Amino acid sequence: MKTKKPRVAIQGIKASFHEEAAFKFFGREIETIECTSFKQTCEVLENDDADFVIMAIENSIAGSLLPNYTLIRDYNFAVYGEVYLPIQLHLMALPGVKFDDIKFATSHPIAIRQCVDFFDDYPNIQVIESSDTAACAKKIRDEQLTDTVAIANTLAAELYGLNIIERRIESNKKNYTRFLILQKDKTEDSKKINKASICFQVGNHVGALSKVLNIFAELNVNLTKIQSMPVLGKRNEYYFYVDMEWKDMENYDTAIRKALKYTVNFNIMGEYEKNDKV
Repeated sequence: MKTKKPRVAIQGIKASFHEEAAFKFFGREIETIECTSFKQTCEVLENDDADFVIMAIENSIAGSLLPNYTLIRDYNFAVYGEVYLPIQLHLMALPGVKFDDIKFATSHPIAIRQCVDFFDDYPNIQVIESSDTAACAKKIRDEQLTDTVAIANTLAAELYGLNIIERRIESNKKNYTRFLILQKDKTEDSKKINKASICFQVGNHVGALSKVLNIFAELNVNLTKIQSMPVLGKRNEYYFYVDMEWKDMENYDTAIRKALKYTVNFNIMGEYEKNDKV
């Protein structure tokens, strides 16, 4: 019996970095569902028109994507896994176009910012912002633009039949993005669990947060990230999003039980296997 392909909702179109991350996590045998915004990816999952959402959550240069934390909490989705993707940016154009022919370069604003050093050397090239890296490559092919290059990944060049005329133009060669894989409900999975993403609030008094964090430290649960977000409309109240990993599951379980006593609105967003290979 043929297994059904997982339906994965992405922000952007085919050959975007989100699809590349989806391929890295699930393999190539997926059904990609293109969405125009992160909110739309959540709506698609909420309506059971997708099995998973893949969502960028942090970039090593641009930092955390704070609105996405809010989306995950608002929709109460479960974190199923994570994947890290190195962000490698190339200049691509129609076959036959030479570097001297280029008048315009187009890409997503974050991708453009990651290539400022390159374009400082070519002030004659006008840089134009767009909504999606892969969409820029597709537009060059569809409109047969001979004076324009896209800044995108190799996947986009392959899919839209473009030639890469300048490789690795990003300023920081160690740039990566971390993506979370989300599903509608938590599922019991046989996969190894050694990492979790949790969310909670603490009281507004001296030592409230450090008491919770010390519980994890005492039980050898390593906190790999902590992110605070204001509670909408509440002064001096914050949600704390924490990623943690451990070697001993029993220690983690004990730490969670103890932390519950000192927190409110405590939510285990997901327990999954650490997957931080870039």
